[in-house]
Amino acid sequence: MTKLSTTDLLCRFSGLVAVNKVSFAMDEGEILGIIGPNGAGKTTFINLVSGIIMPTAGRIEYKGRDITYLPAHERARMGIARTYQLIHPLENLSLVENVMVGAIFAQGQGLKTARRTAEELCEELGLSDVDRDTARLSILETKKMEIARALANDPEVLFLDEVMAGLNADETHDLIATIRRIAVERRLAVGVVEHVMGVIRELTHRVIVLEAGELIAEGPYDEVSRNPRVIEAYLGGAA
Repeated sequence: MTKLSTTDLLCRFSGLVAVNKVSFAMDEGEILGIIGPNGAGKTTFINLVSGIIMPTAGRIEYKGRDITYLPAHERARMGIARTYQLIHPLENLSLVENVMVGAIFAQGQGLKTARRTAEELCEELGLSDVDRDTARLSILETKKMEIARALANDPEVLFLDEVMAGLNADETHDLIATIRRIAVERRLAVGVVEHVMGVIRELTHRVIVLEAGELIAEGPYDEVSRNPRVIEAYLGGAA
């Protein structure tokens, strides 16, 4: 079942075309890789579908409904969640309180219900000692906290923006296994922006490739990675 799709999605900042008529779809249970060199438009694309910025033209549909110009908070409540490249925990709040924020503001839960939701999510992601200050969290725990906060939104579509950045090999494998498990158990459609191609190869079912805002290839990783235009795009820019 298709959860999210775009048709000819266009985003222009003054004279710069950041996303150029991109059409794609994500299905329930699918982990989709979104790759491309720096400046390709990957984060802008996520900002568009999550409602952080509005498109210049094109169409965005969620479960068959046109959401092209809905604000971000309405999309969040409908079931579209995302993480950010730069994680900024609320430093005056504990681990569990940071996760509670998602349940309170996205789902409108009261404090007791939000606390229970957050504790369950922390357990699901392997986060213990939930009343810890966020300054005591490891990098992996901070990443998992960010994912837990997004899951507190009870999403059906989840975008992870460079969530593996800064992790060592063991931590990366841990997080890959976690993402796979929650995608299956929660029947999520997951979009993963990532520069480490080993992660994309191991984690995703399908890949789309952006270059200068255009979708230049899509398909299984092994097929896409042999595409001459994809190879040229990565050789011509920072991977």
